[in-house]
Amino acid sequence: MSGLRILRTGPLALVEDLGRPGLAAVGVSPSGALDRGALGLANRLVGNPTDTAGLELLLGGFAARFESAAWFAVTGAATRVTLDGHPVDPDTAVHAGAGAELRIAPPVVGVRSYLAVRGGIAVEAVLGSRSRDTLARLGPAPLAEGDLLPFGLEPADPVPSVDFVPTADLGDGPLEVRAHRGPRADWFTPAALDAFFTVEWRASADGDRVGVRLDPPRIPAHARGVDPAPPLLLERAVRDELPSEPMVAGAVQVSPDGRPTVLLADHPVTGGYPVIAVVAARSLDAFAQLRPGQAVHFRHA
Repeated sequence: MSGLRILRTGPLALVEDLGRPGLAAVGVSPSGALDRGALGLANRLVGNPTDTAGLELLLGGFAARFESAAWFAVTGAATRVTLDGHPVDPDTAVHAGAGAELRIAPPVVGVRSYLAVRGGIAVEAVLGSRSRDTLARLGPAPLAEGDLLPFGLEPADPVPSVDFVPTADLGDGPLEVRAHRGPRADWFTPAALDAFFTVEWRASADGDRVGVRLDPPRIPAHARGVDPAPPLLLERAVRDELPSEPMVAGAVQVSPDGRPTVLLADHPVTGGYPVIAVVAARSLDAFAQLRPGQAVHFRHA
């Protein structure tokens, strides 16, 4: 018996690779790891190709047993990782013997950790990918206690011999995001466009792998009488009904209440709300680690 036995999943544990791009025309979202950089790093650390399937773990609380010896690496959110109760460094290749138990604690910064094992997680691929699409319910089911995940074939490249890998500090302060004007930016007033790129937005608790909704700053109740509701900052200049249009990861849709939603990997392939901006690809990974209440500043790409 070989592979990884799941003992605890935490809030959500998924198998993810870099997704299934190029299928939007037939209604299939790309999906894949939300923090592509973190998964790619974990794979490189154990000598895998960067698109090898690993695990995406939401808010830690994860435990698993190695039924066979393997190299592994944990990247992404800042968290405590132990092997048989002994702390091990993140962002580092670690060898686990058969029977060793791995535990990943809830993170102190960020929300998603990535676990790669040498050879990858060799579950059945669907449409060329082992990624779970949570919106379409496509690909491997979310992990459950007792699952045994098989390892893939030994890769050709050896485990790299490195002592230190520099990584960007996630931080829990304001997130600065680069974004391009969207295809429907002209549907908004000049004041709305200015507000989008100057206001300090806040990540709401209403977020998942499909997208993250953002809240504008709230006006204190004493400043607006008894109504503490935020103002409508992203006012539309064009109020016509918009036919559904193709969507991409990073598109920022604005709903009728004036709140923007940043679409992520499991986004629908079409949408009917106007897109005011599109987050630059180099900034999109950061939304995988965004915590509710964390500030977001958009800047022109």
